[in-house]
Amino acid sequence: MSQDNNKYVPPKIWTQDKESGGKFANINSPTAGARFNKELPVGNAPLQLYSLNTPNGVKVNMLLEELAEIGVKGAEYDAYKVDISEGEQFGSGFVTINPNSKIPALVDHSNRNDGEPIAIFESGAILMYLAEKFGKFIPLSASKARADCLSWVMWQMGSAPFLGGGFGHFYAYAPEPLEYPINRYTMEAKRQLDVLNIHLKDNKYMCGNDETDYNIADMLIWSWYGQLVLGKLYDAAEFLQVDDYTHVKRWAEAIAERPAIKRAVELPLQSMG
Repeated sequence: MSQDNNKYVPPKIWTQDKESGGKFANINSPTAGARFNKELPVGNAPLQLYSLNTPNGVKVNMLLEELAEIGVKGAEYDAYKVDISEGEQFGSGFVTINPNSKIPALVDHSNRNDGEPIAIFESGAILMYLAEKFGKFIPLSASKARADCLSWVMWQMGSAPFLGGGFGHFYAYAPEPLEYPINRYTMEAKRQLDVLNIHLKDNKYMCGNDETDYNIADMLIWSWYGQLVLGKLYDAAEFLQVDDYTHVKRWAEAIAERPAIKRAVELPLQSMG
């Protein structure tokens, strides 16, 4: 790294020559893979969830609790806490089911008598897998309803990194506040909120106005943007003027009142042992 009057000039070749700083500096590394040996606990339920109650983590909680709310059989699960601040996501057992070492990850043992367990990682993939497995909270046939659902699912997966890794990181977790990245990602976070606000002006849920239109798109998006406008993320509600997004607030408040969602955001997680 070269510096002139405190101005950063990128070197020709980047090397990790010092700690990155910020909240997660103790676990940040440019390499992947397991860092220590640790098997995952496995309970008796058909589904085994390894996660944390972060915005990404609660997505799976939400769907599993909604399935429980309507009495779906076979969707019973055990949930284990993966403490990402302590690096538990780099244990060998967890890396085996998620080579990207991010929460959440899920293993389906429902076929344990007939074949190998099925491991799924990435929150969007997990919700799509479970919704299609049980035929709930996703339109199954090729139709406008399915296209709408999948479009908003992919919107969330592509947009949320700008909110979490972009705005959230530089506003709440970086070692010092920096004007350019905070302005850059604040602008994008507010643009995304406006996308949702315009859409939800004429839609009770992300994909329509009937109760049957409530689906995994709502769950995925609410976990980030719903919690954001309800003041649950980054202590940033005033900074982002979230009350201006009246239609997002209405939608977020309605979903927050669902019994399954109340359970999901406070879900007790078992120790990894």
